Amino acid sequence: MRELNPLLHSQLRLAVMSILMSVEEADFVYLKEKTESTAGNLSVQLDKLSGAGYISVEKGFAGKKPRTVCRITLIGRQAFEEYVDALKEYLNL
Repeated sequence: MRELNPLLHSQLRLAVMSILMSVEEADFVYLKEKTESTAGNLSVQLDKLSGAGYISVEKGFAGKKPRTVCRITLIGRQAFEEYVDALKEYLNL
């Protein structure tokens, strides 16, 4: 059996990746609300996903308010699909 990707095996990182698989982009506030995480924890987990090349993070402003937008990368999409395939093997699906 294939090993489950430890970077994606974290509940919050998996939730973020799952959300990003189904949308073109998501901002920090949206991800925070959907995952019900704290800003600090979400920020740390986004940094880990970004560092692995799984997501791109773009920081800017919407008017005078800071805005952080996340998008899944091709590498991230492939890693997520491999994770799901490995999980299916464990479940005999």
